[in-house]
Amino acid sequence: MLKGYYYINQIILHVGIGLGVYFFKPASKVLFLIVLGICAFSIIKAPPRKRYVYVLSACAYIVGSEVFFRMTSGNFLHEASKYLVVVFLLIGMLIGDGVNKKGYAYIIYLIFLIPGIIVASSSLNYDTNLRTAIAFNLSGPVCLGITALYCYGRKISIKSLQEVLMYALLPIISTTTYLFLYSPTIKDTLSGTQSNFEASGGYGPNQVSTILGLGVFLLAGRLFLQSKALFIKVINIGVLAFMTYRAIVTFSRGGVFVAFLIILAFIITFYFKASSRSRRRIFGSTFVLGIGVILTWFVSSASTYGLIDKRYNNEDALGRTKDDITTGRAGLLTNELNEFFENPFFGVGVGKLKELRLEKEGINAASHNEMSRIIAEHGIFGFVAFLILLLTPLLLRFRNKKNIYFYSFYLFWFLTINHSSMRIAAPAFIYGLCLLNVYYDKPSLHRKQVIKQRKE
Repeated sequence: MLKGYYYINQIILHVGIGLGVYFFKPASKVLFLIVLGICAFSIIKAPPRKRYVYVLSACAYIVGSEVFFRMTSGNFLHEASKYLVVVFLLIGMLIGDGVNKKGYAYIIYLIFLIPGIIVASSSLNYDTNLRTAIAFNLSGPVCLGITALYCYGRKISIKSLQEVLMYALLPIISTTTYLFLYSPTIKDTLSGTQSNFEASGGYGPNQVSTILGLGVFLLAGRLFLQSKALFIKVINIGVLAFMTYRAIVTFSRGGVFVAFLIILAFIITFYFKASSRSRRRIFGSTFVLGIGVILTWFVSSASTYGLIDKRYNNEDALGRTKDDITTGRAGLLTNELNEFFENPFFGVGVGKLKELRLEKEGINAASHNEMSRIIAEHGIFGFVAFLILLLTPLLLRFRNKKNIYFYSFYLFWFLTINHSSMRIAAPAFIYGLCLLNVYYDKPSLHRKQVIKQRKE
């Protein structure tokens, strides 16, 4: 019960944070510094045996708050969240946690990113800032590599993992609160079926949709695993409905589709691991979740005059079917693969794709697909690096099948990098979590002791 009250209090606090930052935007920078201080202090002062939980919780909070700080101009550097995740993990490694020696594949992965930097130093245009180009394009992959090294094979209880996920969820609640205040009436922001910046807090709809989709999944996980009390269940369903609504009305489909697929993967995994008695509860929770999502969709449709239905049917505002359902992503993917075939050994260099696209097609657009970007910019080294990312978690899964979140985490990473690249730290960090060695506390020991005492 105490944990339930703590969770509710944290929700109230983070709703308040969203309110406070909206009415006094400079508070966002102050809040960023406070979060930075609290996270660093908690890691350093953490009990040695539990330090890894504090490290992961601090990183989770930074990941969950990244979009919030970006849209409210709270972070002092655009890639600050990725840098902080790397710093916190390195601190965790250096002051006692270390890394699993069997995770050497991720050291190879990081090493294979170096040739692309060397190529970029000579291939980028003279007026391009090399440091900025490298930081923008490699902060995500490096963040992923360090997270994977830290998490690979690390033992963590399911309760501790759920605590980490809670800290990722809380700042997303602040983001949702801020969005409702920023654009309370969606009808006033409509201009067609394209991605809606006004409904996304004035920030990138793709990134907002992605982080809200992650929040929806985390709430769904709590609904199935941590909502025994009716009051907690009602709170989670309510917050989930509000968050789903804000994700839908960004008009960015990627985050919503990913949320749906990883929730489905979680339910299927949970169902096959559960007892027959628990399966009945799973059906009940799935039914309630489904009804909530359907009602939320109807509200979204009504508040957008049906434009959201046309968006998901790949139609424009007049109901005409659009030629490209991928909104240009397929073309970018094809161009990047062509660059790889033309430069198969060392690639075109980190950050060079954007310049080539501008020179050849007059389009100033960054990649949406991390898979094609890494092989185009890094050549064969990038191809091998991506294979390491793709296969290592699956090989680890053969030896340890206890992480109930595994497939959801893995799919979130893979699907997100294919529609939003690694613009935010979330896919990198969530990828790392699927490498954890999750164990479950066994309550049977206490029952055996009671039975033994009764016999005596």
